[in-house]
Amino acid sequence: MIRFDQVSVTYDGAAHPSLRDADFTLPEGELTLLVGPSGVGKSTLLGAVSGLVPHFTGGTLRGRVTVAGRDTRTHRPRELADVVGTVGQDPSAHFVTDVVEDELAYGMESLGLAPAVMRRRVEETLDLLGLNELRDRPIATLSGGQQQRVAIGSVLTTHPKVLVLDEPTSALDPAAAEEVLAVLQRLVHDLGTTVLMAEHRLERVVQYADRVLLLPAPGEPPVLGTPSDIMAVSPVHPPVVSLGRLAGWTPLPLSIRDARRAAAPLRARLSGRAPAATDTAPPALEALPAPPVLGAHPAPPASEARGSGGGAPETGSGAAPRTLPAPPALEARGSGAAPRGTAEGRGGERLRAAAPTAPTPRPGLLARLTRRRPAGTTPTTPTPTSSPAATAATAAPAATATHLGIRRARAEVLHDIDLTVAPGETIALMGRNGAGKSTLLAALTGTLAPTTGQVAVGGLAPHRTPPAEMVRRVGLVPQEPRDLLYADTVAAECAAADADAGAAPGTCRALVSALLPDVPDGTHPRDLSEGQRLTLALALVLTGRPALLLLDEPTRGLDYAAKARLVETLRALAADGHAIVLATHDVELAAELAHRVVILAGGEIVADGPTAEVVVSSPAFAPQVAKILAPDHWLTVPQVAAALNSTETAKETAEEPTP
Repeated sequence: MIRFDQVSVTYDGAAHPSLRDADFTLPEGELTLLVGPSGVGKSTLLGAVSGLVPHFTGGTLRGRVTVAGRDTRTHRPRELADVVGTVGQDPSAHFVTDVVEDELAYGMESLGLAPAVMRRRVEETLDLLGLNELRDRPIATLSGGQQQRVAIGSVLTTHPKVLVLDEPTSALDPAAAEEVLAVLQRLVHDLGTTVLMAEHRLERVVQYADRVLLLPAPGEPPVLGTPSDIMAVSPVHPPVVSLGRLAGWTPLPLSIRDARRAAAPLRARLSGRAPAATDTAPPALEALPAPPVLGAHPAPPASEARGSGGGAPETGSGAAPRTLPAPPALEARGSGAAPRGTAEGRGGERLRAAAPTAPTPRPGLLARLTRRRPAGTTPTTPTPTSSPAATAATAAPAATATHLGIRRARAEVLHDIDLTVAPGETIALMGRNGAGKSTLLAALTGTLAPTTGQVAVGGLAPHRTPPAEMVRRVGLVPQEPRDLLYADTVAAECAAADADAGAAPGTCRALVSALLPDVPDGTHPRDLSEGQRLTLALALVLTGRPALLLLDEPTRGLDYAAKARLVETLRALAADGHAIVLATHDVELAAELAHRVVILAGGEIVADGPTAEVVVSSPAFAPQVAKILAPDHWLTVPQVAAALNSTETAKETAEEPTP
């Protein structure tokens, strides 16, 4: 069905091909999963199937791509529309109409299908994707996950022979992702549809794949094989495969069911050691190293480290908040511009942001990243700190919501929300799409005013406080990072962020260098990958050093390596006293990072507690390791590895002969 014959793609001005020597055949009626690290050419390969590469993107394509017998060199995308359906990473860029039902019908109208056929297919798709209740809703009012389902549905209605999907489940909650994958399975098995899907959240999809197509590294040709064969050598793999590699299971399991069947010996090895509090709580990491070219303020001594991302957390190494540097005077960007980090929302609403003035400033993560000491500080010897939970009892909360209720039009989106966020605490907001997570974040930034109840951030009501006063109290990285990006180059974005926050020139660029290596100053933000744009937006917001950092779906579009860097950065920020609230469907991220998990349903809080207690008891939100090793409260592979290492060390010590 899909044939690549020695295909290489080189974009204009690029020194090397983005895709090199692709030579493979994908048969009809199979689901092929395209995997690989970010930046290896996955989106280019998908674009070559639909004809968007090179007809829309430009560049030079060498070799030949055929889809259902049609050569993409001689057939433009519109001439392939009846056989290839494509859904990109950004669903909002996919929409043509304003209403859900109209969007589902648009593709069929373009193909000239009969009205009766169109009506039947629209109803089938609404039921398949659980969109019936949204059929008359304006698309602009939907959550990110709901928009993703509408984008997929608009392609399914045309019944294409080939479906090309780029990160189709990235914005979906676990239940909705399962529904979409079940639909894809039915299309493959019952209708013979050929599906080519790129996805970073392999824990969701690898068990459904018939084949896996691996792009191992930039410039290397793709490798096609069975899921088990490819996962054994792939640089990117889900936690279930990581656990299988650690335990030495052969063959490697791809599903929870297979892993549980093989897990009995591992459970026996772990039986003498239940996860301690320091195992289940996310360990704080050392701050990221500062770029060596910037300044001369020394990095903190090793005694300040609070743990290691690859091993067990230190016993009793609670990460207490540290006092933030006093904010410099704010300089608004341009005339009348809203500060960066608060940004302008899509409807013209300002997404406000910022951080409190602290009495005794000490250099935090951001100062160490830029190797400069905040004004009024002197080098100090680190002192023992307490945990976020202990700090919550003594320090003023970073944010509170009391009996919060929000109505939009006639719908009550949030009802009687009570939430307190302590300095140094990381909270994961979870729940199905449309549960109210993004609305709660908007209330904390001041974008939405409470209908009932109160919201306070740093002691101020955010919806009544000018953005210039809020820019150091709360910062938001939205679902769509491009909402914060409007300059032509990375360097211009960084310069604007420094001006918005009143920071020293070079502050934002130092953050970008630490979080996003090897991105030149002259790169246009639109030329970055989805994950790179997210990281750039995070750096822009962090330039303002907000005491409260909010992130909406922060791992969307990130591969495992990029997610690990994000986790390390957020842990270090929490250790420096920044409060972090992230709305996410990524259960693995919540297990690895969050101190608390708050689950929303129908606009109400239905669960709020320590991460291990909440996620292990939830079939929908439990990470893979928790499901495999239940009922014990193991959450991540590093926890298991640390426990096994400590057990082996104790065993070796016991076996040593006494003198």
